[in-house]
Amino acid sequence: QEQLVESGGGLVQPGGSLRLSCKATRMITSVFWSNDFSWYRQAPGKERELVAAHNSNGDTNYADPVKGRFTISRDNSRKRVLLDMSNLKPEDTAVYYCNARTKNTNYWGQGTQVTVSS
Repeated sequence: QEQLVESGGGLVQPGGSLRLSCKATRMITSVFWSNDFSWYRQAPGKERELVAAHNSNGDTNYADPVKGRFTISRDNSRKRVLLDMSNLKPEDTAVYYCNARTKNTNYWGQGTQVTVSS
């Protein structure tokens, strides 16, 4: 069973920046390469929503509310996926989850809290 470990969340003021990291602790590198990785978030009382995705073929896509502010990247050699968030807004407050998926597997991290507040 794969374990995805997120880190980097915290409290930040509006307009600030954070970097989230998702580390795949048990995948071998070749398996990591084959996964599609995504970041999702879930705010209190709301459904979990896709924030950004980085497929194994290099394609990326972003939810409209974060376009131009968030950047997803992957470091295959270190088996981690990053989410760089800038110009954060109070509505970005949520628990952020990392997801790794192939046609046969689907793994989630435990989540990391991001709070944007003055």
